[in-house]
Amino acid sequence: MTAKNFEVVIVGAGISGCALAYTLARYTDIKSIAIIEKYEGVSTLNSKGTSNSQTIHAGDIETNYTLEKAAITKRTAKMIERYCLGHGLQNDVIYSHQKMALGVGEKEVEFLLHRYEEFHQLFPYMEVWDKEKLKELEPRVVYDEKGNERPEDIVGIGSRDQWTTVDFAKLSQSFIDEIKKEDVKFELFLNTEVKDIQRSGKRGYVLKTPKENFYADFVATDAGAHSLFLAHRMGFGLELGCLPVAGSFYMTEQKLLNGKVYMMQNPKLPFAALHGDPDVLADGNTRFGPTALILPKLERFKPGTYMDFFKTLRFDTDIVTALWKLLKESDIRNYLFTNFLYEIPVLNKYLFLRAAKKIVPGLKMNEFEYAKGFGGVRPQVLDKEKQKLMLGEASIFTGEGLIFNMTPSPGATSCLGNAERDVKYICKYLGKEFNQQHFNDELTEGEYCVLPEPVASQKAMVNLIRAEIARTQEKYMDNTIHNGPNKEFWDNPSSKLK
Repeated sequence: MTAKNFEVVIVGAGISGCALAYTLARYTDIKSIAIIEKYEGVSTLNSKGTSNSQTIHAGDIETNYTLEKAAITKRTAKMIERYCLGHGLQNDVIYSHQKMALGVGEKEVEFLLHRYEEFHQLFPYMEVWDKEKLKELEPRVVYDEKGNERPEDIVGIGSRDQWTTVDFAKLSQSFIDEIKKEDVKFELFLNTEVKDIQRSGKRGYVLKTPKENFYADFVATDAGAHSLFLAHRMGFGLELGCLPVAGSFYMTEQKLLNGKVYMMQNPKLPFAALHGDPDVLADGNTRFGPTALILPKLERFKPGTYMDFFKTLRFDTDIVTALWKLLKESDIRNYLFTNFLYEIPVLNKYLFLRAAKKIVPGLKMNEFEYAKGFGGVRPQVLDKEKQKLMLGEASIFTGEGLIFNMTPSPGATSCLGNAERDVKYICKYLGKEFNQQHFNDELTEGEYCVLPEPVASQKAMVNLIRAEIARTQEKYMDNTIHNGPNKEFWDNPSSKLK
C-alpha cells in the first residue's frame, strides 16, 4: 500500500472543502495540498444545485438574522460575488435575480418596515415595496386564482440589481480549476473514502483509505455530517450529537415568480422558512421549498449511512432531554409533524399548496409537482451538555492539527469566510504565512457600505405605507362598527399610495 505526503489534507470536496483548498493555495505559502473525496466528483451531495436553494444569503432578506449577524454574513457573501465577477463567471455560476422578504398581515408588515429602517444603512440598495409596486414586480404574490387582490396588507423589502443566485457545484469546480494555476502541489483524489484518521508515529496524521494511506501535517474535515462522525472516532466532540434534517422541494414548469420570494422566518424554528426561487438548472422555473424532515441517515439519496447516523447521534439521556425540549415547543412539534406529511404522496401536494399560497395566493395544484431527487441533508448539531440544538455552523478546533466543520445553511454562502477563518488557524499551527492583505484586496469590500442619498426617499415611502395601512384599518373599523363591511372595500383593500 502506497503513501502520499501533504502539508494539508482536506476531507470532502464540497463547496467548503474546495473553498478552503483554494484559499490555502492562493493566499498562503503552503506548498502541498490534497482533497480526498469519497464520491465520483466535486460537490455531489449538499453543494449540488438540486440539493439547495442556490441562494447567496447576504443577511438582507433573512428575517431571522440580527444586524450583527447580517453584517458578518454580508462580508462573506460579497466574497462569493467578488470571486465570481473577478473570474468572469456571470450568468454561468452566479446570477442576478430580484429578491425580497414578503410580509403578509399587519404584524409581519410592521416587522418588515421596522427591519428596513434598522437594516437600510448596512444594505443601502434595499428597497421597500407596497402592494401597488408588488403588482409590477411580482404580480403572483398579489392576485388570487380569480384575479382578485389578496385581502391582507402585504409589503416586500428587497432588491432588483444584486447578485443573488449561485450554482455552488460549478463554483466548487472553479475553485479546483484555479488551484491548478497556482504554484503549489495539489491533488484531488476521487472515489476515495477516508475510513479513519490516526496520529502518525512521526508527525501529523495518517488518513486511512481502502486504496492507500495519506500523511498530513494538518487535516481539515469538511464532510458535512460525517465530519462529526470522524471527530467522534478520534475522541473529539463527544459532547455533540448530529440530527440530520433533510429538505425537499416542489417544482413548477413555468416562471411563476420573477425572483426570489422569502416568507418570514419563525424565530422559534431552527429551519428555513418556505420560499420560492428561480432554479438556474431549470431555465428559471420556480422551485418552492424547502420542507424539513428528520432522517436517520447522514446522506440523502445514497445507500447506507444509517449506522453512521446512530453512531454520530450518540443516543443517551442528554439526547432524549434535548429532543424533548425541542418537541415541547408547539411551533416546532407542529412544524415537524406537518413536514413529515409533506413526504406522503398525494396528501403532500394538498398540504403544501395550502402553505405555498401564502406566497402565491393563486397557486393551483396543476402548477407544481413534488421534485423527486431534489434536496439534501443538513447536519443540525445537538449540544448534549446544554441539552439543546445549536443553531448555525459548528466547528471543532482541536488545537492539535485538526479541524472538523459541520456547515448547515448558510455554509455555502460562508465558504470563503469560513476558509479565511480556518486558514488563519492552519497557518498559525504550521508556522506558515497567510497574506491577509492579498485576500482582502481580491475578495472583500470592507465591513459596511456608505449610506447613499436615495435611502431618505425610501424611508419616506415607509411612512407613507404605514399611514395608508392606518387609513385602511380606520375605514374598516368605521364601516364595521357603524354600517357593516363595505363591499367595495373588500373588493379593493389595497394600500394604494395617493
